[in-house]
Amino acid sequence: MISNLQQLYHDQLRDLYSAESQLITALPEMAANATDTDLREAFSSHLEETHNQRDRIVRICSELAIDPAGEECEAMRGLIREAKKHIANSTPGDVRDAVLIASANRVEHYEIAAYGVARAFAEALGYENAVDLLNESIHEEGEADRVLTRIATGGLFSRGVNQEAIH
Repeated sequence: MISNLQQLYHDQLRDLYSAESQLITALPEMAANATDTDLREAFSSHLEETHNQRDRIVRICSELAIDPAGEECEAMRGLIREAKKHIANSTPGDVRDAVLIASANRVEHYEIAAYGVARAFAEALGYENAVDLLNESIHEEGEADRVLTRIATGGLFSRGVNQEAIH
């Protein structure tokens, strides 16, 4: 039973740890399904960042003397399950790459929101080092989202993705 802000903050950190752990498993599969070189590289690059983000959560939890494990992020599980379903139901190439971008954007937006909540709790509780570490992750998640959007709007969404609909 969560009865105060500190307990809620600990729960949020565990949730983020679970989300990042699940994403570490999912990103290589997403990269393997991408045909666009820039997209594949973006997923591979973000995998390294995701490891660093999870490490930051471990550092924060260590400073608080709490175990980061023990929570299952159902939201991330659902986002990954939905991505896998759409990947399986799309043709390889530009269409599947568009599916991957749409799925990854959803993941990034979830993470931005989750990190923002954790940061707000850390600020309220006076954990300045945690605020700095969480800000690093928020910045990286925002940049990952911008990279995906640039890949999509820079050509992928206007290439062969639309050909089937036109004919």
